[in-house]
Amino acid sequence: MKYIDYYETLGVEKTATEKEIKQAYRKLARKYHPDVYQGDAKKAAEEKFKLVSEAYEVLGDPEKRKKYDQLGMNWQSGQDFEPQHGRQSYSFHTAGGSDPRFSDFFSSIFGEDLFGAGVPRGRQAHRMAGENVDAEISLSITELVQGGQKELRLSMPQVCPACGGERYTQRGVCRTCGGMGTTEEIKTIAVNIPPHLYEGAVVRLKGLGGKGYGGGPSGDLLLHIKAAKDKAWQVVDQINLETEVTIYPEQAVLGDSVSVSVPTGTVKVTVQPGIHSGQILRLRGKGLKGPQGVQGDVLLKIRIDVPKSLAAEELDLYRRLAELRKH
Repeated sequence: MKYIDYYETLGVEKTATEKEIKQAYRKLARKYHPDVYQGDAKKAAEEKFKLVSEAYEVLGDPEKRKKYDQLGMNWQSGQDFEPQHGRQSYSFHTAGGSDPRFSDFFSSIFGEDLFGAGVPRGRQAHRMAGENVDAEISLSITELVQGGQKELRLSMPQVCPACGGERYTQRGVCRTCGGMGTTEEIKTIAVNIPPHLYEGAVVRLKGLGGKGYGGGPSGDLLLHIKAAKDKAWQVVDQINLETEVTIYPEQAVLGDSVSVSVPTGTVKVTVQPGIHSGQILRLRGKGLKGPQGVQGDVLLKIRIDVPKSLAAEELDLYRRLAELRKH
């Protein structure tokens, strides 16, 4: 009985997160699901699917994974181990009626009764919490500042009602969820977006994730915030907002007071005489509120524009100005 590297089976590193392990399992479970194959290929797929499911049963559970990791370096060199005795064992049957056993290595350490598939008939379904759901949402600059309500259409995982998340039934691989332990539910929900957000923020909405099972609580919805592209505004350093302010040549030369629209309303900005195109004016505390409540600024980039159409008197003044510059 040789050591089986479950990390290698799933194709993940030993430092893999729970999310990475789950993603790897789902990918392989779809690839090797026995119902996809026929003939000799089906038997090979069943064996592979069994091993992949076994690996996930251990690595997907923090306590079982810890126990597996602590068994020692001797296992990595292929040392044999004596199986534990006294445990009741059960058979695993696929829909095709074959009787492949879980690996001797796995059974000797954890016992075959660890799997839901080996649970004797009549066992009550256990209580299981729903999964947390990660979703990305793009918000306009105004929504980042002021908040509001958004309607989201999401694919929500829920514990499979047929197998209770065990991935197996008494007949073998659960046909309802295809051995995944969860099914997908598409639903549309309205969520209230709080004000004062920034790109990269994560909003946790309690109980709006995947449904629980057996009376277990629903998971949470984790909204990862992104700033939507905006024609007027650009997000700088996560919390600062930059926009262009267009003024005319005479305003640049003589100075002026101009009205500027910011996400919180309209403000008056003083343009000093002799300002240059490309120069930045900073309005402190008018930007986005970032981590730990740090308040960003609004950056006004000056753009000097010449009107396309000028009256005859205006043109005459520009000609006179040009003549003065010659002397």
